Order: sequence, then C-alpha cells, then structure tokens
Amino acid sequence: MPAVISQPDTLEKLQILGRDGQYDLACACASTKDEHRKRGPDGNWIYPVTLPNGGKTILFKTLVSNACNNDCLYCPLRGQNDVRRCTLGIEETANVFMQYLRARQVYGLFLSSGLTGDADKTMSRLNAIAATVRRKYGFHGYIHLKILPGASPAAIEETLQLASAVSINIETPGAEYLAKLSQKKNFLKDIVEPMKLVSRLTAKGAKYERVGQTTQFIVGAAGESDKKIVRYMTGLYQRLGLHRVYFSAYQSAPGAESLSTEVDNPADRLVREHRLYQVDFLMRKYGFTDSDILFDGRERLSLEKDPKQLWAEAHPEFFPININRADKFELLRVPGLGPRTVKTILDCRKTGRVNRLEDVMRRGKLLEKAAPHIIF
Repeated sequence: MPAVISQPDTLEKLQILGRDGQYDLACACASTKDEHRKRGPDGNWIYPVTLPNGGKTILFKTLVSNACNNDCLYCPLRGQNDVRRCTLGIEETANVFMQYLRARQVYGLFLSSGLTGDADKTMSRLNAIAATVRRKYGFHGYIHLKILPGASPAAIEETLQLASAVSINIETPGAEYLAKLSQKKNFLKDIVEPMKLVSRLTAKGAKYERVGQTTQFIVGAAGESDKKIVRYMTGLYQRLGLHRVYFSAYQSAPGAESLSTEVDNPADRLVREHRLYQVDFLMRKYGFTDSDILFDGRERLSLEKDPKQLWAEAHPEFFPININRADKFELLRVPGLGPRTVKTILDCRKTGRVNRLEDVMRRGKLLEKAAPHIIF
C-alpha cells in the first residue's frame, strides 16, 4: 500500500509536492533561458513565463496533490507506486499563494494535480482554489489551471471562468502511442475532445476568448518520431488555435519504466526537445511550414544541426539574397538572422542602405553563420 501522510504541516506538504512537481509534465519546461524554473525558499517551483501579450511574469506553481489514480508508465507518481502522498487544502493553497504574492516573489499562479478520485473531483478542487484566490482575496492577475484528461464540459467551463490560461497535455502524437503509456486514458475521448471544446469556447468572438490554451508532448517515452510530433503540432495550431505547444524530454526516474524500444539515450532526448522548440519557433515566428522541416530516415530531426541550417543547405538556389532588397520572410530564411535582426535591417532600409552586417548585428557566431548567404 502507498505510504500516506496523515497530518503533515503546510511546509512539509510544499516540500513533498515541490519535489514531486518535477515529474508533472504540465508545461514545466522552458523554451528560452529566461523561462527556466527555480526553487522557492520552501522547495516549491517558481516559473518565469512569457505571457500571450508578450510580457513576462513569475508564477507560483504547485501540485495540489501527488496522489494519482492514473497508470502512466513514465510517471513515478502513478497510482501503483509506493511514494509518500499528500494533498493541499483549498484554503491552505490559496493562503500560500497569497503569501508569495504579498512578498512579491511571484505574480501569478499555476495549479496542477494528480488525479484524485475522478477528473471532475480533481477539477473541483483546482477550481475551488482559483475561486478562493479570485473572489475571497480579490486577485485579478494571471492564473493557469491544468485540465485533467476526462474532465466534463461543465467542469471545463467552470475552469475557463476562473483561468487566464489552461492546458490539457496531449502527451503523444496519437492514440497508438498513448496506449503504450496508459491503459486508462482514451486519447480521443479524454484528451482530444476536451481540447476541441476549449478551442470552441476560447475562439475569437466566443465567451472565453481571453483564455489561452497550451499543451505539451512528452518526447521519447513511447518511441514516437519527431515528424509525427511536428505534424500533430501543426494541426493543433491550425485547427485548434492553440497559443503554445511545449515539449518535455522523458527522463527516467525511480519508479518510472523504460518505455522506448529504440536506442534513445537521455541526452539525445534532451537534444530532440531542443530541436522541436526550434521547429516550433520557425513555424510560429519565421513563416516556415511543416513541409520545410527536414527529417532523417527514422523521421527524426538532426541531433547535429538546427533545422533552419539544414533547410538552407538543402536550398542553395535560394542564396545568396540581397540584404537591401529581400523581404522580411526571405531574410528570415538566412541562418543566423532572427526576428530582431531582421526588424533592424528593415528599419535601416527605411533611411538608407545596409553596407555591412556589422551595422545590424554583433560580431560573433551568428554573423559568421549569416555572412555566406548575403550580398549587398
């Protein structure tokens, strides 16, 4: 039987849940160096994040409970494992967050949880905490709530009333891969249908248009290819209008099972995670499509070269481009040039010519990368 803590105090609960929060893949990873999570003074996780409007804030994130009825093979917290369990109370969680807020250590809240009872029972607890923070303490800032797989439409709508953003983790690119991780979750019914509902309720002109939706893939847990993840990611952006897609490399931990049948070491999974973030950025910010992304014979992204560099090498006919004539999206195809540098180039061209790269970017590796692809 799992060990149960009967009367831990709040600090002890936070320490336990802070430790176990590292296994909860609820948009926990970072796509930039400014988004890496840090531990607070009590061991809980504090997250710098970029908001939908481009601003930045710092979130207090906690698991409300590490008790879980699910059977996800990658997760040390799954119900079959003997781990130390505890659950934060509704008022208890709200009070802890308000203490952090008043101390100006955080400016927003991110709540997640293991599945305690069923999905709606767990959502009721998360929603009650958010409601307490909103209505009792008058907090009008950023709250991100995780929606548990299998949550009912009524529970989801209550969540949307309270949250600034929500996430339902898709985990894998399709039902065949989720079946390798869990026998309890139904990919379409428990994950895809709730995501579609949130998409409809948060679409432009809809009742909850202000709420953003994100999701996350686990990379390397079920033998999936990068190509399948990229294709699913494209569909999530185009058909469901998600705000962000995140990726988290599966990292073996005590109590988690080794799942992939392929040779895929932990270091490679971390590089895969990084490459997927690069692809995501190319598609969201650079005008690339999934057809522009190159994969190897195993449908994997290169571990050695970034996807933009590979595209440039595969399209020598595109280069060199004239820095004083090329449009924005042509410039964004140049290795080493990012959105900020391209904006600088376009601004300089309003009043004159660009005569050398040093006029628009610093000397260094990026300049060296860009130079062979540009003429003046």
